[in-house]
Amino acid sequence: MKIKVVVHKAEEGGFWAEVPAIPGCFTQGDTWEELLQNIYEAIEACLSIDTKEIELKPEDKVLEIVV
Repeated sequence: MKIKVVVHKAEEGGFWAEVPAIPGCFTQGDTWEELLQNIYEAIEACLSIDTKEIELKPEDKVLEIVV
C-alpha cells in the first residue's frame, strides 16, 4: 500500500506530518529520521483495531489484508 504523508517544518524546530487519508493521524519528530520512524508507528496505530472491543458472533471472521 502506498499512502501520501504531508510533512511540515515545525515552528519550534523539527518536523510534523499528517496523513490526509486517515483523519486524526499525525506525528512529529525532532529529526527527519525520527519523523520517518514515527510516521510508520502512527499509521500502524491509526489503522489497528482491538477486536476485543467488537462484538463478534461465532460465524464472524476478522481478516487482515494487504492492499
